[in-house]
Amino acid sequence: MFETLKTLLVDELQIDAELITPEAELSADLGINSIDLANLVMLCEEKFDLTIDDDDTRKFVTVGDVVAFLEEK
Repeated sequence: MFETLKTLLVDELQIDAELITPEAELSADLGINSIDLANLVMLCEEKFDLTIDDDDTRKFVTVGDVVAFLEEK
């Protein structure tokens, strides 16, 4: 799941692959703003055929948080 998410971040949001670790913070480390996060949520919803609520999105601080959420679904 991590590698799939990493590919989305690199290909769709043009984030440097070397920066992406499970511990990397979306905003502080990867520079993801609210628009990028909304795009990431949409990409994940399409890729994994699921719905991500705003309440869940607010819990996404690190790449690992997103991976954990996706693995639970």
